[in-house]
Amino acid sequence: MSAYALIGHLGPADPPERLAGRWHEQFPVDFLDSRQALGYGISKIVKRLGRLSVFPSEIGIDLLVLAALVHAADTRISRVRTSQDNWTRELGIHVPVSDPELWTAQRALIEKMLRFLTGDHWTVVFKTRPGEMADFVRRPVEGLFDHGFDEIALFSGGLDSLIGAIDRLQAGATPLFVSHGGDGAISKPQKDLFERVVAAYRNGGRGPRRVRLGMSFKGAVTPGMAREESTRGRSFLFIAAAAMAGSGLGRRFSLQVPENGLIALNVPLDPVRLGSLSTRTTHPFYLHRWNELLSRIGIEGTIVNRYWDKTKGEMLLGCRNPDLLHELAGASLSCAHPAAGRWLGVNENHCGTCVPCLIRQAAFDRAWGRGNDPTGYIVDIHGDRLSTKAAKGIQVRGFQYAVARLAAHPELARVLIHKPGPLLEDIAQLEGLAGVYRRGLEEVGDLLRDVVTFSPAAEAELIA
Repeated sequence: MSAYALIGHLGPADPPERLAGRWHEQFPVDFLDSRQALGYGISKIVKRLGRLSVFPSEIGIDLLVLAALVHAADTRISRVRTSQDNWTRELGIHVPVSDPELWTAQRALIEKMLRFLTGDHWTVVFKTRPGEMADFVRRPVEGLFDHGFDEIALFSGGLDSLIGAIDRLQAGATPLFVSHGGDGAISKPQKDLFERVVAAYRNGGRGPRRVRLGMSFKGAVTPGMAREESTRGRSFLFIAAAAMAGSGLGRRFSLQVPENGLIALNVPLDPVRLGSLSTRTTHPFYLHRWNELLSRIGIEGTIVNRYWDKTKGEMLLGCRNPDLLHELAGASLSCAHPAAGRWLGVNENHCGTCVPCLIRQAAFDRAWGRGNDPTGYIVDIHGDRLSTKAAKGIQVRGFQYAVARLAAHPELARVLIHKPGPLLEDIAQLEGLAGVYRRGLEEVGDLLRDVVTFSPAAEAELIA
């Protein structure tokens, strides 16, 4: 295994400092742009927040710089090229912060979070920002401005985030929505969908407000290194951006992370999908660690997933404004490969066969009935025979295996929910977690009842 590190620094006055240890290569990442402002979209989102009278703390800025380096390492260092097992990498980051003593005290917790999230071995080291860069946010006179927000909510543009937004707005909350979009295939649908939410809830006033972090890292960051497409660490950046915004509310706040319970648990579909081959972006253990970190660094936010015990179909059925949901659901984007249609020369932005697409189709069938899904899919799983050796059949077959296993042994639900990660802090919710896992698989099982998968090797043996 070759170890790679990204060394964050703040312009020529803050030269990159190499990490000690056996690092194959260390790449400097300068966070100051040509105007001496924080680059990679950070200063832009801070300015947008300021226009809304939200002024993040310097610790909030530190958190976003940390998350940016995590995102850069996760997306710019190839697993295939740098790992011995085609998955596990050894990654390091050096982070300039306002209070290195505070942050160094959190090092073990942060490394644990990242290890759990991405499946890699992380080394996180902090250093002091240059003195002239101690304060990146200009703060107004206290009490002069009132932003009017009572919470923060993630808005990805997916179906769950749409339902979450509708439910909070119907409940009379005034969230500041936070998005991340580094890819045009995600950013435009996300923007268009939110504008339709705003139109529905404007009522003569300003309507819901959103800030977006536009952050992606190009090849120049790690020259000669292939890009990594698995992006297991993206949720660290997404939550960090939201927590940074929340640090500017000047009050205790909830950070709404709307995710159905089946995806939040994300139990491996079969025995070969252990560890990070199944994502853990909103797993209960991971969200608990986030709440622990926020408390330790003095950001007064609590992450809340109100849908931990709901399947996606149940989220659709329980939406507080079903008419608006019927109008907007088709414009939401759930696919893990939203750019696939562009490369194939088709207009659809849902592949139809990835895990999120299959759960989405099952949810619409459960809530609205077969044939009422407003989404366009590249692959019609009901009309094609799907090879288990091709990408479009692998996830379907995985779900078929998981559904059959649980149907034969329903008691396994109580055991399998522990596979993705520890649930020691959720003892009181174990029955609810097992229940949502069982019902979620039943939803997908109903969807796949008439879907045909086949093994080319097995068919070839029969023919021979």
